[in-house]
Amino acid sequence: MPKFFFCLLFFCLATPMWSQPPTQEELEQRKIKIQLEIQEKEKLLQSVKTKEKSVVSQLMIQKEKIGLKEKLIKTTEKQTKLLSNDIYINQLKINQLNRDLEQLRKDYSEMIVKSYKSRSEQSRAMFLLSSQNFLQAYKRAQYMKQYASYRKMQGEEIKGKTTQLVAYNEKIGAQKSEKEKLIAENEKEKQALVKEKQEQEKIANQIKKEKGKITAEIKKKQAETKKIDAQIKKMIRESIAAANRKTAAANVKANPKITAAEKKAIETSTKIVLTPEGKIVSDNFKANKGRLPWPVEKGAISLGYGNQPHPVFKTLEVHNSGIEISTESGASARAVFAGEVTQVQQISPLKKAVSVKHGDFFTIYQNLSSVNVQVGDKVSAKQSLGKIRTDADGRTVLKFLVSQNSTLFNPTTWLSGR
Repeated sequence: MPKFFFCLLFFCLATPMWSQPPTQEELEQRKIKIQLEIQEKEKLLQSVKTKEKSVVSQLMIQKEKIGLKEKLIKTTEKQTKLLSNDIYINQLKINQLNRDLEQLRKDYSEMIVKSYKSRSEQSRAMFLLSSQNFLQAYKRAQYMKQYASYRKMQGEEIKGKTTQLVAYNEKIGAQKSEKEKLIAENEKEKQALVKEKQEQEKIANQIKKEKGKITAEIKKKQAETKKIDAQIKKMIRESIAAANRKTAAANVKANPKITAAEKKAIETSTKIVLTPEGKIVSDNFKANKGRLPWPVEKGAISLGYGNQPHPVFKTLEVHNSGIEISTESGASARAVFAGEVTQVQQISPLKKAVSVKHGDFFTIYQNLSSVNVQVGDKVSAKQSLGKIRTDADGRTVLKFLVSQNSTLFNPTTWLSGR
């Protein structure tokens, strides 16, 4: 029982250390990152407004931008709160220093008065000579020495605390100025957010007028997406089969005693039969979940993973087997991890796709206009795989998928937070 109690006590004490609130510096870095994302969204939005006829993409990018603005406001509010807490703590320190100084000055003043009254050398000599014996005289001499030393120490302490008080007053003044700046900045962002939401409503109303046309477009796009998804699944199955044939052949070469049935079992497996080297690559890929670089240098997610309601017509459902990342015209798709190119497919007259194997994981890069890798190429992280296609509406969008064998995952959970 005592052991359990101490374990529980340790857990309670340790928990605050595991969940420390972000510092002012961390919040500032987070704010800078969000501001950069907002700038990217603004560039994309302007590009879409200039080139694109459909307003659906405008609305989706506008929604992303509004979400980022709201994040920025919350981050700034956290900074303001943190500053308020620091100001409060520093004010408490200032109050304590003022009390300490007041007491020190009072004590010092009393000491000076006493010293003044007994200032003459004759009084000090009489104090020593009136001792009953040598030991008492020695103690009195030591007392006088310590008294003088204490007086000096008190003077230095007053000086030190006065310096501290000046420093804290300067610090709290700077913090109050910073707080006022953050409040003004936040107010400005809130006003900008109101305008963004008005713009969003304007775009949404425009879309509602064209509901029939947009519904037809969505259905057409979903049918095309379904067809491409079937091709991608076929690509993955073919890549698994090719990898297993290669493994089976290598195993037969290394060990001629392998039976035909064992060889066939490897070749017909619906999952990649990992070699020891392949397992290392697979484990490394899995260990980097949440830390993989983005498949584009600059960009933002314009359509998330899975089944989602349409941004305006909530009764319409949009399915996405990966994520769509809007980026700049002329941008390249980049490998997110070292691996081997297993497929380069022409998935439509204008669109190409590249599949890269990482052990038993695959990353797939769709909507490429040109490809600069071949099947069998070994690629490194951030290596360019090809140019992303810019469509007739002026959108440059990469569709990115992550799977383990044939099981698809939400790619967002694998990428770094940038």
